[in-house]
Amino acid sequence: MAKPPERAPAPAGSTEPAARSTRADIDAFLARVRELDQPRPAGERARLVFALDATMSRQPTWDTACRLQADMFNETAAIGGLDVQLVYFRGLSECRASRFVSEPRTLAGLMEKIECRGGHTQISKILAHTKRETEAKRIQALVFVGDAMEESLDDLCASAGELGLRGVPVFMFQEGHDPVAETAYREIARLSRGAYCRFNAGAAHELGELLRAVAAYASGGLKALTRLSAGKNSGALLLLEQLR
Repeated sequence: MAKPPERAPAPAGSTEPAARSTRADIDAFLARVRELDQPRPAGERARLVFALDATMSRQPTWDTACRLQADMFNETAAIGGLDVQLVYFRGLSECRASRFVSEPRTLAGLMEKIECRGGHTQISKILAHTKRETEAKRIQALVFVGDAMEESLDDLCASAGELGLRGVPVFMFQEGHDPVAETAYREIARLSRGAYCRFNAGAAHELGELLRAVAAYASGGLKALTRLSAGKNSGALLLLEQLR
């Protein structure tokens, strides 16, 4: 196998367990997040982190994502462009990130080098990595595509809240119907002011519309997402309903 993308995100934060979130804590987080409004400066390209579970069960969806990722770039061409960073986890502890790329052929080449391997989820590392990236230079959105969650929900909620406070919405796309994953994905999306959607196994069209919708939002905000939804993009309609 060819060498995978270069940078490896460090493990997420402290090893101390996060305090259990109370309803008041969550409401306070959301109240603070609603006050944030960080429009992208004119002429600045949007930056999006595209994260995928690359454990063994994900191979079919990984292959689908390889084919669909160009849709994200195409959707934003007229809005101002998009730079995408691929992040993935697999095996027992491997979690890696590529450089940011600005065209679909390069991202496809990176994805084609990666083989899915068995292992557990490492969503916490993806959230922590995105936090570090946006502290260096703002990230407009994080997309995660997966089907499971095998980590501490409290820890994930704490990290999602931190991203929300930094104006980075997380868009959680779940394949399948695992109830544990759904609970976690919904909370991550809610606390970060993002959105949650489920798509059916093998439904390339559904995933493609969701990716196009997120790309439009990352590049042009709610106005661009609203324009896309006017064209009856089902992914845009689903996201717009949650973001308003």
